[in-house]
Amino acid sequence: MPTNPTYEYYGMMAQFWDLFRGDTSTWDDRFFYLDVVKKYGQPVLDVGCGTGRILLDFLGQGIDIDGVDNSPDMLTLLKHKAEKLNLNPTVYQQEMTELSLPRKYQTILVPSSSFQLLLDAAFPPIAINRFYEHLLPNGVLVMPFMTLWKQGDPLESEFTREAARLEDGATVRRWQYSRFEPSADLEHTIDRYEVIRDGNVISSEEHKQSPATRSYTQEQAVALYQKGGFRDIQVFHEFTFEPVKPEDDVFCVLGIKPE
Repeated sequence: MPTNPTYEYYGMMAQFWDLFRGDTSTWDDRFFYLDVVKKYGQPVLDVGCGTGRILLDFLGQGIDIDGVDNSPDMLTLLKHKAEKLNLNPTVYQQEMTELSLPRKYQTILVPSSSFQLLLDAAFPPIAINRFYEHLLPNGVLVMPFMTLWKQGDPLESEFTREAARLEDGATVRRWQYSRFEPSADLEHTIDRYEVIRDGNVISSEEHKQSPATRSYTQEQAVALYQKGGFRDIQVFHEFTFEPVKPEDDVFCVLGIKPE
């Protein structure tokens, strides 16, 4: 593991990513993206594919889909999962802002609000342009966004979760602290992972991301699409095709590349 990785998901954060997510087969976004692909077509690119939650699921259904992620740790886990499923996914290790792939796509998905990991304010427009260039004419870009803080919300929070490690039953504990910086629209986080056996911590790892995530309002997200040249921009309520509500903290934006 690198001592100063340039990517967010490494070490225990990657190792226990699927463990803390659990069964994702009934998640709302899975069905939403399936409907997007059915409506707008293939081939599909899964940006920020991680360990393959969407990529391997859709590939197993016969969908023509590729994946890209900047974390070698996550992609290694993806490949191990693919082998067990007898799948042979095409994946690339690249940054969103440097996307350069050998073909173009009808649908580009950026699940799990991965776009919000672009922290420098100069990067989101660059990534939008790279997505645009990788779309076929009339291709679509769909991304979920989260508004991480609104006036009146607490600026700091923390939580603790535990799960049993599948191979040996050891307890894995994740503690996260987050602090929001309204003036910059940025969240700062500390994640601590501990593996506990017989009441003793046998291994631990701390991840400090400062900043960690960029927050978006609905207006900010739509403006990115507009500046990127997309047309027929639609904003949906959470993971549905219903119009967004003003109070929605989770929303999806879909735009079409003109012919």
